[in-house]
Amino acid sequence: MELSLFTVSIIIATGFLAGIINTLAGGGSNLTLPALMLTGMPADVANATNRVGVFLQCLVGIKGYKKHQKIDSTDVLPILLPSLLGGGIGAILAAVLPTTYLKPLLLGTMISVAFIILVFPTVIAPPDGTPTYRVNERPQAWLALFFAGIYGGFVQAGVGFLLITAMAGTLRYDLVRSNALKLICTVAFTFVALVIFILDDLVLWLPGLLLAAGTMTGAAIAVKISLNVSQKVMKWFLFLMTLAASAAAMFL
Repeated sequence: MELSLFTVSIIIATGFLAGIINTLAGGGSNLTLPALMLTGMPADVANATNRVGVFLQCLVGIKGYKKHQKIDSTDVLPILLPSLLGGGIGAILAAVLPTTYLKPLLLGTMISVAFIILVFPTVIAPPDGTPTYRVNERPQAWLALFFAGIYGGFVQAGVGFLLITAMAGTLRYDLVRSNALKLICTVAFTFVALVIFILDDLVLWLPGLLLAAGTMTGAAIAVKISLNVSQKVMKWFLFLMTLAASAAAMFL
């Protein structure tokens, strides 16, 4: 695929913004998917190619949060298992189902998460001092992570909102730790999805790696931002991003 300098700039710039948005909240793929499709990619190819940027962006974010001791290694495996299982199922569904399912699924998910943040804000941002739980102590957490994995494997866009809702709502993590663990889940099922898409020959590597250059830079900056803002600010940023994702879904 030949790309003009303008197209390269757009892909990297949208990747940069998406890297920040995805690391702090979610929904950055609502920028990158249209940007990739503007190059002439079909929706399924754009959906697959987008995973390159998402995968590498998550690795950068995880490294940043681990450096600042925001990831408890004992939480990782129990959270990964349901996410990986769901991600594999979702990726298979994405490969065989028509793309007409993307819009209603994305729109319904974003509206639901926005409603929870607005009406039940303590679900997303637990008050200081709230005790946290392990996955084996909360069966509903396993189910929430499993269904978030299916969604993420299928459509990717907006999965961060579901993962944060699962972490904060069922396990009661604060938003910084929820974001850190969200990236671990995302990198896991994105890897599974990416392998499936590669085997299906749906990934275009040049635009995918250009996108990744932007998302990785954005993720590194976003980690530093998240460590220096309040839970309240993070919560309202999350709410605004769900509204933006809902609006974007209307035009997919």
